[in-house]
Amino acid sequence: MGTISGSHRKARDRLRVSTLRLSELLDRSEGNRAGQLSFDELRELGRLYRVNAAWLARVRERDEDPEAIRHLNAVCARAFALLYASRAAPRTQDQSVASRVFDAIAHTWRPQVLAWLLLLVGAVLGGALGSRDPAALAALVPATLGYSQADLEMLSRSREARARFLSREETPAAEKAFFGAVLFTHNTQVGLLAFATGILAGVPPILLQLYSGMMLGAIASIFLRDPWPIDFLAWILPHGIPELTAVTLCTAAGLALGKAVATPGRLGRREALRAAVDPALLLFGTSVPLFFGAGLVESFVRESKLSTMVRLSIAGAFALLLLAGLALSRHLARQRRVDVAWLAELTGPRRSGSTSSGSGSG
Repeated sequence: MGTISGSHRKARDRLRVSTLRLSELLDRSEGNRAGQLSFDELRELGRLYRVNAAWLARVRERDEDPEAIRHLNAVCARAFALLYASRAAPRTQDQSVASRVFDAIAHTWRPQVLAWLLLLVGAVLGGALGSRDPAALAALVPATLGYSQADLEMLSRSREARARFLSREETPAAEKAFFGAVLFTHNTQVGLLAFATGILAGVPPILLQLYSGMMLGAIASIFLRDPWPIDFLAWILPHGIPELTAVTLCTAAGLALGKAVATPGRLGRREALRAAVDPALLLFGTSVPLFFGAGLVESFVRESKLSTMVRLSIAGAFALLLLAGLALSRHLARQRRVDVAWLAELTGPRRSGSTSSGSGSG
């Protein structure tokens, strides 16, 4: 009997140690720091949950110690909430639009990176073609932008023509407003096309983004021939940064839809599309004010006599704001919130005269 009692005591001591370790891992996970747990610690947490859950079933059957049962039940419930319930928990309906936007930006970083890479590849190809063959500029730069083939060839051959093109003249406000409205409408249509056609397995957004990059590279190849193209950078960057960011967000939204169609995974195509629609719509919605800002800058800043330093300062301000928004979205995405409010009855102080959870009256 002494040997049996001693082994039982050792088993209880080992269980107490495992319960303390499980509580420690849960405290770290529930404090919005789940990302700090390594893979081995997560695996250890799952193993300790199974051990403590098995022991809980045993002590509840024997009804040995109500206080121990209550504490062990609370620890196991917390572990279950972290391992299973929190993964399947639906989004809260009262989540603000801003937090949903940041969440969508953070969790769609892969299609965003792919969209930026497509733009870069297209720009390199367009720049190479435009610099080697001036006749290719007319094919890469559409006439709808207001540049004829003769104008493009003249700009590529004459440094004086490029200087005249970048010269700063004041334009009447009414013309600026009309020009800005036209730009906003055109850019939004392009973004909507890149977003909506993503349902076709993501192929049209890829082609549109590559072409946008090629067009940008072709235009840049004209002005980067000069040894010091600072005037060109001051001409294109203030409106180019928000505009290209908006186009890339629309392309990323289309790629997210395309991924759900082409590779839905275990969810199935219907469920994958349902999960992808909300972040894709949020990305497109975020691009609209960026298109609006780009149109304002392109009409009221580019068509003005503002100095090069002012224009570059505006471009730098746009870049800093966009980087700050990206950093904030990544920071908020790393904070994992686990709703354990329903455990208050289990983890709160015991009320006098109440029976323990899972046990009868002693």
